[in-house]
Amino acid sequence: MKALPIIIVVIILLIFSSAYTIDERQKGILFQLGKIVDTELEPGLHFKWPFLNNIRKFSSQVLTLDAQPEPFLTIEKKNVMVDFFVKWKIEDVGLYYRRTQGQEAVAQSRLSQVIKDGLRNEFAKRTIQQAISGERDEIMQSINDTSRALASDLGIQLIDVRISRIDLPTNVSESVYQRMRAERSQTAADFRAKGKEDAQKIRAIADRQRAVIVAEAYKGSQVLRGEGDATAADVYATAYTQDKDFYSFYRSLESYRKAFVSGGDVMLLDPDSDFFRFLGNPEGK
Repeated sequence: MKALPIIIVVIILLIFSSAYTIDERQKGILFQLGKIVDTELEPGLHFKWPFLNNIRKFSSQVLTLDAQPEPFLTIEKKNVMVDFFVKWKIEDVGLYYRRTQGQEAVAQSRLSQVIKDGLRNEFAKRTIQQAISGERDEIMQSINDTSRALASDLGIQLIDVRISRIDLPTNVSESVYQRMRAERSQTAADFRAKGKEDAQKIRAIADRQRAVIVAEAYKGSQVLRGEGDATAADVYATAYTQDKDFYSFYRSLESYRKAFVSGGDVMLLDPDSDFFRFLGNPEGK
């Protein structure tokens, strides 16, 4: 009876040493005497033989490789500093263990080398301006396509590769910026020249239309003035024939009004001239 507590303790220890759990965020490998016997362990409670089996667990979540900036040569044999990161996760846990001994640092190192080799090939085919200004998406797409097969040989699923920054050495960046500024200045000059050409065409059309409109208006005004003068002459003629004395009086008043419109006018005339005949005699005699 004294040995019963010891037996119970031993049984409890055996149960605890033989039971293990796999979380849904984990992948597991079951070993037997150092050999892999099962890599398809489902999440939940499992049992193993104590001292005969052992278990290794690995994360099944998406992991991030944030690499240090690395210099790469362009087709112009000039270095650019590239900063990138990789999203990956374990796909085949058995292959992952055999390729990396289950060490995440080894996996990160080998995956980083795969990406760097791909980036080196991509930048070697491009100029600095192409890599910086317009083809970054193409580079990332090519790296994703070529690196996925190599990553799968490590038991890794490559989810995404992203270039976060491309920096230029100081001596290179200044020359690149100067060239880019020159190209933009040339483009701006072309746009200005085209704008001036269009403006001159529009101005010439507007001037021609203005000249036509003014000429048409002048023509219309002359016609109207001629018609008005003809009508006035007809009215004057009609008035003259109806009352010659009144017409003479009216025309004299018109002459006085026009002659004395300014107070500073000085006229030297004979008082007996016909110009003053209505001033001396209301009947104009």
